[in-house]
Amino acid sequence: MSTTLGAFVAGGIAACGAVTATHPFETVKIRMQLQGELQSKGHRPHHYRGPLHGVGVIVKHEGLRGVYRGLSTAYIYQILLNGCRLGFYEPLRKGLATLFLKNENAQSLAINMFCGASSGVIGAAAGSPFFLVKTRLQSYSPFRPVGTQHQYRNAWDGLSKIYRAEGIPGLYRGVGAAMIRTGFGSSVQLPTYFFAKRRLIRHAGMEEGLALHLASSTASGFAVCCVMHPPDTIMSRLYNQNGNLYTDK
Repeated sequence: MSTTLGAFVAGGIAACGAVTATHPFETVKIRMQLQGELQSKGHRPHHYRGPLHGVGVIVKHEGLRGVYRGLSTAYIYQILLNGCRLGFYEPLRKGLATLFLKNENAQSLAINMFCGASSGVIGAAAGSPFFLVKTRLQSYSPFRPVGTQHQYRNAWDGLSKIYRAEGIPGLYRGVGAAMIRTGFGSSVQLPTYFFAKRRLIRHAGMEEGLALHLASSTASGFAVCCVMHPPDTIMSRLYNQNGNLYTDK
């Protein structure tokens, strides 16, 4: 198996494992981003006040099925997104390092960030229709509705309904915001992970293993959340809207 294909498969499988654990909080995050949309401060509903409160409210009224709504669609999206991010990152990095630094193993923060952003943009574009449906599935609630409500049975039902109503442009609604969001996150995620890993090995004396991976991933995850959240909120609202309340420009 080629390095690129192997990284694509490994990245997709790893992402599916992670999303199984985080999907309930992703559902709450999307609903919190949508509640009070385009309303003045005094009239914003607060059905979901935080991650734990939100999970509790959804489980109480919708059961476990509510917090895991759209999970199969999330798997497809993660395979496409993270498969592309991890699959294309290293070949791009090696190619540019060879071109500009004459050594494929040389490290450059600028090259790493560019390759992280580029691979993320490719993944975001590939997975955008599935993230669109996932967002709408997760935002749907018969008990505590927020934002525009879309009732789909599953990913394929959602894709077919959107295509019949809006065509190909409808399936790629908000793709510009998705590419910006993921480009921001990917430009930081992998470079920060490897930067933290090298520093922990050099200055903290850590060795390869689970502890080093967790510490590096924590540093990377914090940085990603900081840069991704504003465009993530915009993307959620673009995906969930009917009509053109926002544009992706």
